[in-house]
Amino acid sequence: MFEGSHVPLMKWFYAIYIFLSHKKGISSTQLAKDIGVTQKTAWFILERIRHELHGKFIATFNNLTQVDETYVGGKNKGRVKHAQGRSLKKKVPVVGLLSDGKVQTFVTPNTSGKVLKAIIYNLVKEGTTIISDGWKGYVGLSAKYDHKVVDHGTGEYVRDGFHTNSIEGFWSHLKRGIMGIYHKVSKKHLFRYCDEFAFRYNTRNLSDVERFSLFIMSTYKRIRYHDLIKLEY
Repeated sequence: MFEGSHVPLMKWFYAIYIFLSHKKGISSTQLAKDIGVTQKTAWFILERIRHELHGKFIATFNNLTQVDETYVGGKNKGRVKHAQGRSLKKKVPVVGLLSDGKVQTFVTPNTSGKVLKAIIYNLVKEGTTIISDGWKGYVGLSAKYDHKVVDHGTGEYVRDGFHTNSIEGFWSHLKRGIMGIYHKVSKKHLFRYCDEFAFRYNTRNLSDVERFSLFIMSTYKRIRYHDLIKLEY
């Protein structure tokens, strides 16, 4: 991760520590001021840290699992028919699974049944109890899972003690962080920001030092600047 970097290692460590410690993250502009580098260098440092988080700590889910999808991006101008918050005109879909206090996110091209079920079948053990809202993409899960549906469309948010409040709480935190700290996230880099917030959420019971140590001990990847800026979703 640090190979070939002209930034002193102590500045790297400080950047990683404050990045992981700030609940909603830190902007490249603020980090540049904090560690005395240019905004461009600070952005590259943050992206390299996020790159380390991608693909790490992926868990399989074999206990009560909440699944939900959200859309991240700007507001649509005008009226979009039948969108119900799911318009792809300016928003990017993100699917999340949450179980035992751990969350996993996936930026997806859409939230069709094919996409949703591919994620669920791959990560959730067959026979597990899955809780979702009434989105049509989840239809058919009952063939392999104990599927509980909470129909938000009718104003229902809890059914027989089952709910999706935890994953929705994570979405709320993710969106507040993006809007309040980063303001705008490009489609091709969104998955990195989702990984960032998921890592902090999953390590929320650790101290800042423990979280920093966990990250440093698992650091092994490197991405070059020209590879980063040419990445496509």
